[in-house]
Amino acid sequence: MSTLVEMKGVVKKFPGVTALKDISFDIQAGEVHVLLGENGAGKSTLMKILSGVYQPTEGKIIIGGKEFSKLTPKDSYENGISVIYQELSVINELSIQENLFVGKLPMKKVGLASVVDYGEMNKRAKELLAKIGLNRDPKTLVEDISVSEKQQVEIAKALASDSKVIVMDEPTASLTNKEVEHLFDVVRALKKEGKGIVFISHKLAEIKEIGDRVSVLKDGAYVGTKQVSDVSVDDLVTMMVGRTVQNTYQHEDAPDNYDGEEVIFEVKNLSRKDGKVKDVSFKLHKGEIVGFSGLVGSGRSEMMNSIFGAEPKSSGEVFIGGKKVNIKSPYSAIKNGLAMVTENRRETGFFHNFDIKQNISILPFIKSSTLGGAGGLTSSKFEKECAEAQKKSLNIKCYSVDQGITELSGGNQQKVILGKWVAADSQIIIFDEPTKGIDIGSKSEIYTLMRKLADEGKGVLVVSSELPELLAVCDTINVFREGQIVKTFPHREATEENIIKASTADIA
Repeated sequence: MSTLVEMKGVVKKFPGVTALKDISFDIQAGEVHVLLGENGAGKSTLMKILSGVYQPTEGKIIIGGKEFSKLTPKDSYENGISVIYQELSVINELSIQENLFVGKLPMKKVGLASVVDYGEMNKRAKELLAKIGLNRDPKTLVEDISVSEKQQVEIAKALASDSKVIVMDEPTASLTNKEVEHLFDVVRALKKEGKGIVFISHKLAEIKEIGDRVSVLKDGAYVGTKQVSDVSVDDLVTMMVGRTVQNTYQHEDAPDNYDGEEVIFEVKNLSRKDGKVKDVSFKLHKGEIVGFSGLVGSGRSEMMNSIFGAEPKSSGEVFIGGKKVNIKSPYSAIKNGLAMVTENRRETGFFHNFDIKQNISILPFIKSSTLGGAGGLTSSKFEKECAEAQKKSLNIKCYSVDQGITELSGGNQQKVILGKWVAADSQIIIFDEPTKGIDIGSKSEIYTLMRKLADEGKGVLVVSSELPELLAVCDTINVFREGQIVKTFPHREATEENIIKASTADIA
């Protein structure tokens, strides 16, 4: 195999922190090189240097024999580097074919004028879509296709640019198992063409399936590179976090059921007009963590959105501490002590233009506000004290609480989101896909926090598509199918097999 890209002795310093310390990394033709590490380890920073978003403080980059001390985005593009970020950069308002050729539209002469050659664009788009197995009309608007299809458009866009190296950042975070299988088929086809793939993922089982080599970063430093076939999942965990990660978080003395404990939260006969939730009832007891499993589209998140007042319900009642509450909006949910850590943290989890301390302190201010949020006072002293307390409690890795939240890794952004709800003294906390795109070390910390909250008497509800996650942290698991709870398992009876059977209608 030939070396497509080599990064040597890369150092990146930000004010008050060294993000990368003497990192060397290379990408070979026809391989999947996995880049692994906890959130905040430096993976994204290294790839941003490769894509020209950041300039290194020290080091050099060699692409196809040419040496660079730094790259601009234009340099990176012209030298065959494409990055597919976890937050996809497709333009929803444009068609698939326009997305593929944005900035490089094929042109033709009509008289003295140059106009877009839509015929040529459509022809080339069809060839690219066929290559990656996306069965869509190129004229389809991107807003009308699924997340996995948008990701395929990103891959096709990289091929349209004749990219030699394609970086995929958490490409499977929002995909179903079937969609993951299709993505892996595409990746294997790209390997055969001699493309170099950098694959960033926290799902260790995937790495064993798709990776050839794996390089591990920890706290901005290089740990090592191994052949994937030579290491076990446990070896990778140890390289990443430098310790054995706890894999169960339940009480050692957890009861078989919580029927004798105080009911701190209850939903009765909740339904929605759109039929996505149908007559759902469940209870949450003191000290208990209740999980919700089910296939994509089964109604779990839709139910939580209605409970939190983000989407309307047609009927049903909600009780907190035995008292009926009327929640018609997220604001009233917050005032009643409800919290919701949403699935898509970048769109609905935090304020992009706020720094860390503002994001953490905003919820306590909202909770104490009046007149629907129009009345109330803020305090810069409180902001600082509140944020510092959560930074310490949740081990948020940042050089200052004055730092912009978008500068943090995904795992640390998630900790900030948790911090704002904890700071608001929320009594019932809904976690919707809480560890999506988060490394195993940060997952461990979040699971430990969930158990700590439950032990303190808070209510914890968890929606997750990862069965090992639900089995690790939950005392009771409700299985959703077609908008209804079809089965409830106490943790001693919950197995992946039982849950999958209930999810797929094999058992009632």
